[in-house]
Amino acid sequence: MFIVHVHVRVKPELIEAFREATVENARGSLREPGVARFDVLQQQDDPSRFVLVEVYRTPEDPARHKETAHYIKWRDTVAPLMAEPRSSLKYDNIFPDDQGWG
Repeated sequence: MFIVHVHVRVKPELIEAFREATVENARGSLREPGVARFDVLQQQDDPSRFVLVEVYRTPEDPARHKETAHYIKWRDTVAPLMAEPRSSLKYDNIFPDDQGWG
């Protein structure tokens, strides 16, 4: 598995619009064969901060995801809603795994 955490800070007055667009993108993402999981998290003590936890089956799947119509729509919709550019961190899955380690 290949995991991406996308960190987003949204303009406070545009939180609901961001949530709606992001949930729509997450629903579309879950229909992709390369997406194992797609979580949308909102920070409790600062509702303008979000983390998208994207779990892909292979390292190539994020690039495929970025070619989908629902991702392109999300990207273009949320860009003006953000208080700063989004950032991402990439992870390799250690445990549990699908190779019999854990």
